[in-house]
Amino acid sequence: MKCWLLLAFLIVSVTLACGRSATSTLPSGERATASRVATGVAVTHTSELTISVCLPLVLSSFPLSLGQVNDFLYQLQNLDLTAVGDSAYDLVVMDYSSDGSAAGEFSAAQIETLKHSPGGEKILLAYMSIGEAENYRFYWQDGWEPGNPAWLDEENPNWVGNYKVRYWDPDWQTIIFGYTDRLLDAGFDGVYLDIIDAYEYYAEQGRATAAQDMVNFVAAIRVHARARDSDFLIFPQNGPELADEIPAYLNSVDGIGQEDIYYGYEGDDQPTPPDITAELESYLDLFVGAGKLVLTVDYATTPAHVDDAYAKSQSKGYVPFVTVRGLDQLTVNPGHEPD
Repeated sequence: MKCWLLLAFLIVSVTLACGRSATSTLPSGERATASRVATGVAVTHTSELTISVCLPLVLSSFPLSLGQVNDFLYQLQNLDLTAVGDSAYDLVVMDYSSDGSAAGEFSAAQIETLKHSPGGEKILLAYMSIGEAENYRFYWQDGWEPGNPAWLDEENPNWVGNYKVRYWDPDWQTIIFGYTDRLLDAGFDGVYLDIIDAYEYYAEQGRATAAQDMVNFVAAIRVHARARDSDFLIFPQNGPELADEIPAYLNSVDGIGQEDIYYGYEGDDQPTPPDITAELESYLDLFVGAGKLVLTVDYATTPAHVDDAYAKSQSKGYVPFVTVRGLDQLTVNPGHEPD
């Protein structure tokens, strides 16, 4: 599905003059591809026409569309670009940096190589948290603490070094636009936006516009990115109910990632309560109905649980992945290998 082998054995072209050479032109895709191999042409002449026999033509790099994605990898740490490139995953959600810092940023050349890798063409989405600030990112400054700057809120007690942010603040949004520019410079196909559900925290704090603020922020990221790359993809993670609350949200995204829909909601490798699963599916079906790609991420290791998560997700038309919550390994689940 990812490395396309096109065998064109006979191409007949009629010419009025004998001895005229024939040429072959390859159609261009929506995106430029890195490793197209030109064909040789063997020409047999007759008195009235020229028969061009096209030798086997190899197109090793066709860009994938979202509609062709039937498997994906989600790994943020310990990323081995060679191993990921050798895998057959269609889509990869990864960090833009090997260690999250500016010093560890992957180069544009590395990203280009990974997109057109031996395992097949890949769509690359870069992880970016927009509902929390991370103190190991390039934008973090010495002396920052809750309240300074004004948009920086309390630390997440479950994730040391991650701080809630008033995401509607123009200064924070400017930082995120700059972050998006780095992803564009590196050549990523899109962005995977995390902590969308931060709006719930601020709604509980009494901010009546919290949901609309988040929808507006995602829309602004899309506008900013697409001013440079009209095909740049926007994938939020979690918060699917926003599509029910504010239907226009669907116009700003190309898909969604949803965690814990079948396993992990109450603990890793634990079944998610059926009522929670049903509610999440009802929201995700809005995305499917709008032609968006739905990625599901469950955290389980028991083989029967892994199989169950894949079966349930695929039965709904979603694309599943089951891994460990640390997102620190290249997981290939037996019986569910990428193809």
